[in-house]
Amino acid sequence: MVAMTAAVGARPARAAPSAARLRAWGRGAVGAVILVAIILQAGAAPFVRGLAAVSVPSVVAALLLTAAATAAAAWRWRILAGRLGLALTWPQAVSAYYRSQFLNTVLPGGVVGDVHRAVSHGRSVSQVAQASRAVVAERTAGQVVQIGLAVMVLVALGMSAYAPAVGIVLLAVVVACAGVVVAAAVSTRARDVVHRELDAVRTAFGTVGTVAKVVVASLVVVAGHVATFVVACLAVGVDAPPQRLAAVALIAVLAASIPFNIGGWGPREGAAAWAFTSAGLGAATGLAASTAFGVLAMIAVAPGAAVAAASAFHRRRATRAAAVEESS
Repeated sequence: MVAMTAAVGARPARAAPSAARLRAWGRGAVGAVILVAIILQAGAAPFVRGLAAVSVPSVVAALLLTAAATAAAAWRWRILAGRLGLALTWPQAVSAYYRSQFLNTVLPGGVVGDVHRAVSHGRSVSQVAQASRAVVAERTAGQVVQIGLAVMVLVALGMSAYAPAVGIVLLAVVVACAGVVVAAAVSTRARDVVHRELDAVRTAFGTVGTVAKVVVASLVVVAGHVATFVVACLAVGVDAPPQRLAAVALIAVLAASIPFNIGGWGPREGAAAWAFTSAGLGAATGLAASTAFGVLAMIAVAPGAAVAAASAFHRRRATRAAAVEESS
């Protein structure tokens, strides 16, 4: 999300998507390297097993779970956008969120869809910077709740073996925050930017009721993704207690939020292989489950493709109408 903030925060609206795409392709390349390294190490068999495990019942379950998670995420976005003074209807929020998830799934980096969502909404209300803040706040809140939930669940289950994975994510957050603090300390301009963004955060999360709603929405989102991963585990035939499935699913879903991936693939597979090995289920099984999850996730956000196509059609039609009007 730091990269996304830089992409759409203080840049001109036209320049922001281009800069974000370049960074996304760079992060996607890292994800591709990770994925290739895993394939070379483990072979193609686990991935084939995961693909073959996808069935109609698992697809239906993924579609329903993703619909619930998307509705909750759209609600979270609407809450924070409204706090920042931005109009956003339910149909707009849900359709834009589906499109965002679809773009994040098929494009490298995992954030291009969010950048597009921010810029698109910002242009529709003539406030790109404020709309970008709403999207960054919404995604960041979701990740904070996800990390907190993972820590609490793993501690409650006594699964200390997974502590290093969560620790790495927390370390990355601390390093990012330290970078912001250092930049603010040495640069007056950076300090002004930090103060401005902190004011926006205080406005967005300014009431206890808002924070409670955002937390509830985020819990539903995480539960939907974790449940979808559990569906993938069951599809590939994983035989393990529910608490163990929940633990490995949390680790894999948490790793999927790392923005160094190619369409969601890369760190997720590495984390799944490690988590399944630590749980005594085998790395190959983890890779198979992660593969099934990746396929189910892509199918589940397919409605976003229709939204993206409709948006492109409307843009082309508006461009043609404008050209005809200018020529007449």
